[in-house]
Amino acid sequence: MIVSGRSGSGKTVALTTLEDLGFYCVDNLPVDLLVTLLNTLHLTHDHIAVSIDARNLPKEVEKLHSVLSQLKTAFNAPDHCCHILYLDAEENVLLKRFSETRRKHPLTNSTCSLQEAILYEKKLLSPLCHLADISLDTSYFSKHELSRIIRDKIAKKNEALQILLLSFGFKHGSPSEADFIFDVRCLPNPYWQEQLRPLSGQDTLVANYLSAEPDVLAMIKDIHTFLNNWVPRFMKDNRSYLTVGIGCTGGKHRSVYLVEALQQALGAQFSVQSRHRDLSRTQVG
Repeated sequence: MIVSGRSGSGKTVALTTLEDLGFYCVDNLPVDLLVTLLNTLHLTHDHIAVSIDARNLPKEVEKLHSVLSQLKTAFNAPDHCCHILYLDAEENVLLKRFSETRRKHPLTNSTCSLQEAILYEKKLLSPLCHLADISLDTSYFSKHELSRIIRDKIAKKNEALQILLLSFGFKHGSPSEADFIFDVRCLPNPYWQEQLRPLSGQDTLVANYLSAEPDVLAMIKDIHTFLNNWVPRFMKDNRSYLTVGIGCTGGKHRSVYLVEALQQALGAQFSVQSRHRDLSRTQVG
């Protein structure tokens, strides 16, 4: 994926978004080095994104077409393709953005004003603009809106968010990294069953005990419904990670079982990982 466009149009946001989607990203690479970069990285990275600005374009348009042609046919493989994402914005918007951020336009100098640089950059980038597979006018997009649109167009669906289900014991402190915490200490505690006390929520006997309790099943259903309803909203908000803490007294029985059950329930829809923070401790479950 080649990312280009006029300065101030959102190339940095685009590159950051692609990086979150799993692309290996390179910023401001000279066009002449594109084929070399691809030859170096294609065996170790499935997705590569390169940002190109007006300063790194060859002087001859034919040279640009030649390099892009090489990229499109480099390995003669059906799963290899090269796309161009081109970003732009209205001149008055670009002027306002540079004025607000006080950044220096890369083409301005003692003889070239900001407005002249913006117009000149458009001329230099016109060959890439005409070749673009995806063109976006970012004049009225916020950074979050631009990121969402790129995710939708490039990934087709929001796949970047990773859910971490974290079991823990309140007696050892609440996890500061958790975005949500569900307290399950109100549920029946296997710790008070002598034969279950040395076991954990990962053991079959504990799972059988807890799965027979209506309150446990109701708690799993309610947490699953909550996450199923709200995780898509977080994905639209361009979140990359969501940590959900499930806490019982010691982090050995109830919280562990619920994390395992929720991972199985959510795994078909989302990318879910689990971690049991306090499982190795000796504790009340």
